[in-house]
Amino acid sequence: MISLFHNGQIILESGVASNVCVICREGHIDYIGPMPSELPPQTELISLQGGYLAPGFVDIHVHGGRGHDFMDGTELAIREASRAHLQHGVTSLFPTCTTATHLQIMQMLRATKRVIEQRDAPDSNSKSHSDLPRIHGVHLYGPYFAEDKVGCHTKSGCRIPTVEEAVEYFATGIIKIATCAAELEGAADFYRMASRNGCLITCGHSNSSWGEMDAAFQLGMRHVDHFWCAMSSVVSLRPRFGFPMQASMAEYVLSNPEMSTEVIADGCHLSPELIRFAWQMKGCHRLCLVSDCNRALDMPSGRYAFGDQKDENWIYSDGTVGRTQEGGLASSVMALDSMVRNVATSTDIPLHEIIRMASLTPAERTGIATQVGSISVGKKADFVTLSNQLEVEHVYLSGRIVHKLDK
Repeated sequence: MISLFHNGQIILESGVASNVCVICREGHIDYIGPMPSELPPQTELISLQGGYLAPGFVDIHVHGGRGHDFMDGTELAIREASRAHLQHGVTSLFPTCTTATHLQIMQMLRATKRVIEQRDAPDSNSKSHSDLPRIHGVHLYGPYFAEDKVGCHTKSGCRIPTVEEAVEYFATGIIKIATCAAELEGAADFYRMASRNGCLITCGHSNSSWGEMDAAFQLGMRHVDHFWCAMSSVVSLRPRFGFPMQASMAEYVLSNPEMSTEVIADGCHLSPELIRFAWQMKGCHRLCLVSDCNRALDMPSGRYAFGDQKDENWIYSDGTVGRTQEGGLASSVMALDSMVRNVATSTDIPLHEIIRMASLTPAERTGIATQVGSISVGKKADFVTLSNQLEVEHVYLSGRIVHKLDK
C-alpha cells in the first residue's frame, strides 16, 4: 500500500514545512520532499486540507482513560484506556502503575503483557486489537515512593524496594521505565536492576537532596517525573537536613544537562511561565510533555477511583483536572493533544519543538526513536493530522487510518 500526504504543513524535527509531501510504503515512511512528477500506480492521495501532519504522540506517563485505569489489572482495562488515548493522537504509550500491593502490580504487568502479545501477533486482525496504540512496555511508577510525597496515591501501597520483589517485576520483561524515590533504602539495588534491564530510570514522588540525586545519577537515573509536582524543594528538605539549606531535585535537574524531565501542561498543574521556564532551561531535547491522565478522561465530572477500582481511592474530576478529597491536585483528566494545544496557545515555544516534546523526545528517552517519534524516512508511518487549531482529526498507525474525528 502506498499513501501520499500533501496539501498541508508537515511538522518535521527541524521545523514546519509547507511545500513537501510525505509518501508511505508498506507502513513506513518512504519519502519526504517535493511532489514527484510521477507517482507509482494506485497511490492513495491524502489531502491535509491546509492542516498539519505530525508524528504520533508518545506518552510515557499515563494511568488510564475513559473509565478505565491500567491498575484495574484486566485486559479490557488495558485495551480501553489505551484506545481512549489513541483517539487523542497517542500512537505509542507506556501504561503506568500506581502504589499498590505486589499482587495488584503483578496483575497489571501480566495483563499488559498479554495485550501486547495479542496486539503484536502476526495473525492479529481482531477489531479488539487493530485500533490499539503501540504499547512499548510498562512504566513501573509505584510503589517505591516517599510517603511524604505520595500525592494522590495510597500511602498503604508505598514501600521501600526489595530485591526479591523487584526481581519478580523485572522478570516479566515488559518494564521499560522504572521509578524509585532516590532517598529510599534499597533504591541503589533497584536502580542497578533497572539499568541491567535497559530501563529509563526515573526519580519521582521523592524528597531527595542533591547528594541523593547525584548518587542515583551515578547508578543510571536520568529522568525526573512531573517537574515541580510531588518532588523535593529547598524548603521541603529543611526538616530532613536543617541548615545549611540543601539543593533539591529541581536544582539538580536544571543544572545537569544529561537529566530530562516532564511537565503536565493541562493548564491546571503549572502556569505558562513555569512551562516556558522548564523549556528554556532544559530545551526540547530534554523536556517531555506527559498527560499523567487518569480514568476520568472523556468522562463526565464526578468521583473516580485512582488506581485499582477495588481500592476505592477516590478523586474528583471537574472536567479540567482531578482533585483529592482535600482539594489538592490529583492527576490530569486530559490527553496529550490538550497538552500540545495548551502549550501552543499559552507560550511562544515554536510548534515543532512542542510537537517534539510530545513525540520524539519521549521516544528518545525510552529507546524507541529508531521506530517512532518523528516524520523521518524509514520510521513507522504513525501520524496524527491536526487542524489549524491543533485539534486531532485523523490518527494513522503504519499508514493505516485508525481514528477519524466525527464532524
